Amino acid sequence: MSDGHPRRAIYPGSFDPITHGHIDVIRRAQGLFDELIVAVAANPSKNALFSIEERCQQIRDVAATLEKPIRVVTFTGLLVEFAKQEGACALIRGLRAISDFEYEFQLALMNRSLAPEIETLFLMPKETYSYLSSSLVREVCSLGGPVSAYVPPGVEKALREKFQDRDRSARK
Repeated sequence: MSDGHPRRAIYPGSFDPITHGHIDVIRRAQGLFDELIVAVAANPSKNALFSIEERCQQIRDVAATLEKPIRVVTFTGLLVEFAKQEGACALIRGLRAISDFEYEFQLALMNRSLAPEIETLFLMPKETYSYLSSSLVREVCSLGGPVSAYVPPGVEKALREKFQDRDRSARK
């Protein structure tokens, strides 16, 4: 913005868990805006592996390794209403593959209809992460596969612990 206010963007998602693809999008967005808010969606209809507190802490741990600070918050309700409350001028959305596009396009158009003053920017992660999703990481880890190339070490450890706990509970 040219009015002296910082350009603030929101990168929303469930981040269950945060992946290197998410981190790549965060870094790209930081280069475009003065402030970046990573907003973790509190969506009770989704059956998350990690609690919202655990997901926020994982993102805060990642934030400590970034060159620029980010703010990590949770939100409920309409994203554009949250963006207005935060004074954000843009929403950041990651696009991995063409399969993401139709859904993201619909969301962006609906958000524009609800709040035309807030732009949606689509950022693509590095090609290395173009296929990566939190659900794939969870599935690979649940089956005992390696995930260190896809998530930070602390997240990998937390994933292993979650699935070990589930395995123990299932055997009882």
